[in-house]
Amino acid sequence: MKAKRKMIKIVNWALAGVLTLLGFAGCDTTYGPDEYGTPHADFTVKGVVVDKETGKAIKGISVSYNSFIEPIYMYGTPQTSFEQKSSVLTDEKGAFKITKNGFSNQQVTFPVYVEDIDGKENGLYQPDTLQVDFKYAVQSGKSKSWYGGEYTVTCEVELSKIEEEE
Repeated sequence: MKAKRKMIKIVNWALAGVLTLLGFAGCDTTYGPDEYGTPHADFTVKGVVVDKETGKAIKGISVSYNSFIEPIYMYGTPQTSFEQKSSVLTDEKGAFKITKNGFSNQQVTFPVYVEDIDGKENGLYQPDTLQVDFKYAVQSGKSKSWYGGEYTVTCEVELSKIEEEE
């Protein structure tokens, strides 16, 4: 009986030792801290909107974007395929700056919509759509962890006037 009890204690100590060694071997910190998320960055489009004929800056033009994303299916029905649209208006110098946060681990291209929304106030202009590609964008801002910094594309948008019919 004593031998059986002694054997059980020896086996228990051996198992505890093996489990201790295996358990602590998995706590190695060579891989760095755990991080949860997706690599992302800020994508900025800035520039000026000018009249195609005169080259003068146009005030009050709406510059906006929305990016196509894969639809989310719920019960077999697509719920949405667009992110919320964000927009800015050009200032007196025709300047604009619009920023979008997106995934930095993929090729980023998104449409930018330029449209006259103030009616006849500065004249009527034809809307335009730009496909902005960030392949050769200028990177600024510090990359930290999952954040990849800010990528900026500068462009000049020329809008054509709409001839009014009388």
